[in-house]
Amino acid sequence: MAYKKKSWQDKMADKDNFPKILKLESKFPCYRPAAKMGAKEGDDIVMANPSEVEAIMKKIPRGKLITIYQICQKLARQYKVAACCSLTTGIFIMTAANAAEEMKKEGKKNDAPYWRTLKADGYLNEKYPGGANAQKKLLEEEGHKVVRKGQKYRIPDYEKHLAKL
Repeated sequence: MAYKKKSWQDKMADKDNFPKILKLESKFPCYRPAAKMGAKEGDDIVMANPSEVEAIMKKIPRGKLITIYQICQKLARQYKVAACCSLTTGIFIMTAANAAEEMKKEGKKNDAPYWRTLKADGYLNEKYPGGANAQKKLLEEEGHKVVRKGQKYRIPDYEKHLAKL
């Protein structure tokens, strides 16, 4: 039987075993980011569904920004746990971005302004469609100042533009 590659839209489908509440272990790939959020080994953390991550991203209006850290904080509050797995959240952010562009190419409506979602410390996401250069262009069109820092792009005053969740 031939394998059919999943579309980005297929990858956005909610996972049967998610959301998942786990006890944080030091061997988890998301241990250090979860610890930065205040979680300790043994605390409950959540791995949310892709649609939950995308729903948060869709609420960010023009001129405002959000970070992966804020999304994780919101999900942790929603599930009443210490933290959220930033690794899966980051994967779902990238998946939502690619699904939005895939839908746009197919002439379908998608209102996920993924380019308003930044990595930690205001950095642009090179894994978005078109890379950080495409995200830079979209953010500049909305009036944000983007600067180059080494090989990466960053919004230096991103904190002033963060949406309240």
